[in-house]
Formats: sequence, C-alpha cells, structure tokens
Amino acid sequence: MTGVSSLHVHRFGPADGPVVLALHGLTGHGNRWENLATEHLPQAHVLAPDLRGHGRSPALPPWDLETIAEDLAELLRTETAGPVVVAGHSFGGAAGIHLARRNPELVRALVLLDPAIGIDAKLIEQIAIANLASPDYTDLAEARSDKQASAWGPGEVDPAILERELAEHLVPTEGGRVGWRIFQPAITSYWGQLARPFVLPPADLPTVLVRAAKVQPPYVTAEFRAALAEHLGDRFTAHDWDCDHMVAQARPAETAALIAAVL
Repeated sequence: MTGVSSLHVHRFGPADGPVVLALHGLTGHGNRWENLATEHLPQAHVLAPDLRGHGRSPALPPWDLETIAEDLAELLRTETAGPVVVAGHSFGGAAGIHLARRNPELVRALVLLDPAIGIDAKLIEQIAIANLASPDYTDLAEARSDKQASAWGPGEVDPAILERELAEHLVPTEGGRVGWRIFQPAITSYWGQLARPFVLPPADLPTVLVRAAKVQPPYVTAEFRAALAEHLGDRFTAHDWDCDHMVAQARPAETAALIAAVL
C-alpha cells in the first residue's frame, strides 16, 4: 500500500519522544532492542524493524543493502516528521550507513555498534558456508547451547535476555527441528553484502563507533575506522569496549547512554 511501510516494526517508548531507528544484525530481529529501550532509554520512541528477510517482515528479493536502505527510508517517511538517530548493530550498522548516504535528510546521527562492513571475503565465505551447513537445531536446548557458546554466553548477556531471544525468534522447522525466524536465501545473500567495499556516511553526520574488542578477527577493521576518522573529523567518536559482538545486549546501559548523548 502506498505510503505504508511493509516492514514489521517493534515500537517502544512514548510516541512523542525523540525517535531512534534501531537496526538489528544479520539473522536477528527488531525485538532484540526491547530491554535496552524499555529499561535504559525510556524517554525515546524506538522504532525497531525486522529487516527484510528477518522476523515477521516480508522476504522478497532483491537482497542487498540498497534495498534495505530503501525499506528503512519508506518506514521513516511514513512514521516520522524529521531526521532521526540511527543505532545499528553489525549488519544493521552497514544498513544505517547506506541509509544515511542515500537519504541524508532522514538521519541526524549514527551510532554504530560493532558494525560489519567491508569484511574480508574469505572470512565471510567461511561464515556463510557454516551457516548453510547448520541452519537449524534438534531442539530448544541445542539452540540455547549454541547461543551460550557464542557471543550470548552467561558472561556477556543476561540469561533472561537470552530466554526472550529464544521465545521470540525460534520457530519450528522441518522434521520436528527448530530454527531462527529468518528466510535463509536472503541471509546467504546478505552475508555477501558484508564483503563489499565499505562506504562512509555523509561528512557532516555525527557518528559514534563502538568496537567489540573480544571479536577476533574484528568486524571493525583498522582501515574502516581510520577512514571514518579522516572523513568525519571532529564529528567522529570511537570507543573500544571489552565485550563480545552482541553489544546492545551485553552493555545495554552503556549503549543507551551513547544513544541518549546524541538525542
């Protein structure tokens, strides 16, 4: 329908609050922002869409960053009256940069949480192959164990947040198995998008970068960070946090403080 965004959107906070567009990472969903929004950023009106091919949003191709950016522009033009703060995690960080480049009038600040952009193609190939080889799980317990063995471990993410993730995002698959609420062909295409050469936001856009120091090899490359610093000058701020990749879940209060500072 013309003038109405096709994305499924999770909304948190007062309708008249300053707007934050919160973008999840690859294989994720918008409801991942619930704890941060409700517990640590209650003054903001947080729009957290399921990106195309994720969650409850449509999954039609094309599956590239340009299409994601246009989906987001349509959402903002439908629901907001002015430029917003964009907080993007991982793939969502790359999407936020592309949105700002294509529609600079819609974005007034960027908060990039361990963004995945311009990553070595060999590493992306390995991740994509592993993802295709193990697309689902025997049961809930195996899914939980897999998360706990990665960036969602007890030392990183509150176990209650992990349980919310499982309840929201895990769905039945064939043969009595379970898997994430995603469309696998789109996800495979999006992995390839992360190996594209990085692009930069508009030179006058305030931008905050968080690098998750425990991620090795890092998603935030030295080349990308240096390019941001040179391109943005004093509009760029960088932080190195001693956490794993799920920055907003591992450090929700600190993440909310960064977002609040640019609101």
